[in-house]
Amino acid sequence: MRRTVFNEDHEAFRETLRAFIEAEVVPVYDEWFAEGIVPREFYYKLAELGLFGINVPEEYGGAGLETHKFEAVQYEETARAGVTFGGSGVHVLLALPYIKMLATEEQKRRYLPKFVSGEEMWAIAMTEPGTGSDLAGMKTTAKLSEDGTHYVLNGAKTFITGGVHADRVIVCARTSPPTAEDRRHGISLFAVDTKSEGYTVGRKLDKLGLRTSDTAELSFVDVKVPVEDLLGEENQGFYYLGKNLPSERWGIAYGAYAQAKAAIRFTKQYVQERTVFGKPVAHFQNTKFELAACQAEVDAAEAVADRALEALDAGELTPAEAASAKLFCTEVAHRVIDRCLQLHGGYGYMNEYPIARLYADNRVNRIYGGTSEIMKTIIAKDMGL
Repeated sequence: MRRTVFNEDHEAFRETLRAFIEAEVVPVYDEWFAEGIVPREFYYKLAELGLFGINVPEEYGGAGLETHKFEAVQYEETARAGVTFGGSGVHVLLALPYIKMLATEEQKRRYLPKFVSGEEMWAIAMTEPGTGSDLAGMKTTAKLSEDGTHYVLNGAKTFITGGVHADRVIVCARTSPPTAEDRRHGISLFAVDTKSEGYTVGRKLDKLGLRTSDTAELSFVDVKVPVEDLLGEENQGFYYLGKNLPSERWGIAYGAYAQAKAAIRFTKQYVQERTVFGKPVAHFQNTKFELAACQAEVDAAEAVADRALEALDAGELTPAEAASAKLFCTEVAHRVIDRCLQLHGGYGYMNEYPIARLYADNRVNRIYGGTSEIMKTIIAKDMGL
């Protein structure tokens, strides 16, 4: 079926990005994988390519576009090549919407030019040890100083993607205790400078997948955060988080679909080249049937992902729709990538093959951004159940 989601500009960007990946990423990706992190200098190359400024207004150094379609192309092209760009996705997909939605004019002039240039990489810190998806249970606090000039931040965060390289982190913290009526009350957002005294990056977490994406533990001991770095209003943080979760979940859905599509590409190539019992693996009926079933599922996931993309760009993607897209696309990717690995046989278990890395990378899609069980809860609630 003909896709209508992309135009000539997107396809030209795809060609440029594909050439960039082949020249700048593929030759060194094994080194990044072994080291478990992307070099900080690489982000300057992404900035030069224009990836950080697409959705940033022109007055702050960006292209001034309002679309996620270039991000969608990036998901497809990185998956196609079997690579990732480390934690840079958080910089654009997660952090930028909060800056655009909440920052004052003064804050935008301070933050966005460095955001676009890659001089300041951003991350967001929500999850805490022991809370998981229960954001309302966070314990990190930010208390206003007596003279009203700064907040004092104390607490800890975990699973923070981009946390090692980040220069500024949007930290969610309690400025007021929860109320009996609303345990989500009292959370605020702060754009914290990672060079602040008392701010510590703990260990870089040793993950099953997404090996090149720096994921860290963070701790805050009496960190002074100027009042000028409060994002939005006090105690409204949970509301702000809820408004941006649909775009995050769309990103996970689209990334998962792209991984599943790439898995078929890798597997088709492998089974055509690999010979057993004197014949290519692709010759056997089971191989044909398995890949045909996978292709049908990916076709469906592509339609869901594209429809969600159009709704997101139109400002119409609801939380329940985003949850549905995430649930469907991540579950499809799980099934497809597993079946594609099976067709690789023992070689599919080796990290030198992209299908093995895809298998590990894909697993977290059903966990972060809200687990599949949380997605089902959101969808059921929307159904009136």
